[in-house]
Amino acid sequence: MSELTAIHEEAREIPVRAKTDILVVGGGPAGIIAAQAASKRGHKVMLIESRGFLGGNLVIGIPILGFLGRKGNQIIKGLPQQFIDRLKALGGATEHRPCPLHVSLTMINPNLVDRVAWEIMDECKVDVLMYVFCAGVIKDGNKVKGVIIESKSGREAILAKEIIDCTGDGDVAFRSGVECLKGDENGGLQPPTLMFNMRGVNLEEFRREISGNPDKYEVDTIPNEFFKEDKNFVLVGLRNLIIKAREEEGLELPVSRAIIITGMRKDEVWINMSRVSGVDSTKPESYTHGEEVSLRQNGDVVKFLTKYVPGFKDAWVDREAPFLGIRESRRIVGEYVLTGDDILSCRHFPDVVAVASYPIDLHHPKGGDCTMKWCPDCYDIPFRCLIPEKVDNLIVAGRCISTTHEALASIRVMSTCMAVGEAAGKAAALAVEEDVAPRNVDISALQKALKEEGVYFRDQA
Repeated sequence: MSELTAIHEEAREIPVRAKTDILVVGGGPAGIIAAQAASKRGHKVMLIESRGFLGGNLVIGIPILGFLGRKGNQIIKGLPQQFIDRLKALGGATEHRPCPLHVSLTMINPNLVDRVAWEIMDECKVDVLMYVFCAGVIKDGNKVKGVIIESKSGREAILAKEIIDCTGDGDVAFRSGVECLKGDENGGLQPPTLMFNMRGVNLEEFRREISGNPDKYEVDTIPNEFFKEDKNFVLVGLRNLIIKAREEEGLELPVSRAIIITGMRKDEVWINMSRVSGVDSTKPESYTHGEEVSLRQNGDVVKFLTKYVPGFKDAWVDREAPFLGIRESRRIVGEYVLTGDDILSCRHFPDVVAVASYPIDLHHPKGGDCTMKWCPDCYDIPFRCLIPEKVDNLIVAGRCISTTHEALASIRVMSTCMAVGEAAGKAAALAVEEDVAPRNVDISALQKALKEEGVYFRDQA
């Protein structure tokens, strides 16, 4: 008997679990803001999430980058800023602070993100369902009518007038037949990182040593004086120490430079130094491999920090991120594909729905290094990047919108994903009201609705 390579599954009826006006798939930075934006116009909104918490990458220990523009003005406002304001009221966020390397930093307490997100969902009467995966879609011609979910209850259907894909991996779009791309011209993806938190760090010693010995500690782009003036910062550098630790201790340090991020407590830092090339988060075996290797790498990173970096001698690991942070996976091919040239030229678009200024921060698919390119001001993200070609009733928000590999390296940060999520939510609501496909929504009405919420556009400058 030959070995089975496929199993035939008999057709079966799938019960309809729910019907809603707008279904948001994915509860990360884009998803929670999209659900809030859609519900504020009075529509019935449902949000589904595969994990047991809301917030996505907001909970893994990285600061929010990009609320400010290169000129120091705030360019992301609206509902994303309201989310930060709610965190600040609980002592869970700092002010937006200019950064010579990352344009701006907003430190947050990741432990409070889920709580704030749930408060917003409850206030907006969003129907939230956790622990379910999008396992398929329901289509009528080119129109997406709903999704099939899989959980411990089995397979069920959720029907919706409009669907917003905030999965980060473009899961709904991919299953709907939308053309998706991954990686550079060779398929190389920006590698992921498993963040972890350390306590017991003597930050005064760390800052003093780094700022006082510029020849000893190599720091990328940021002047050493910056560390004297600002208690919250991201340090990128220490290349010479990494080389020394590899040679002397044989440590597995996969990056060319350390990324050390101060937290909200006086002895706390977050570490961004694991790196597993070739990880594809759309393939479970690859994602699993990335998690396992990152855990091993983080063990050596801790040895490096406690032995070679000032202020870390008595530090310990307090918590590890709950999942591997993915920088890149699928990108849809939409009505417009945003390019690196669009970003670097600060391009305007008539259908702008969000403004961004984070640099093209491209973590190399191989080799452990990174390239950064800055635009002189900020750039527009057009609505067409959220709209897939040939598939209707579907809007995409978050890092999987329509961009090139290079442009993705800028739009992938959480502030931008939140801003795009707000645009997607408002657009879905207008599509329901106007009874049109999202691609046919009145752009001027969409921009007006966003401005009324406080969203920044460059014509306000």
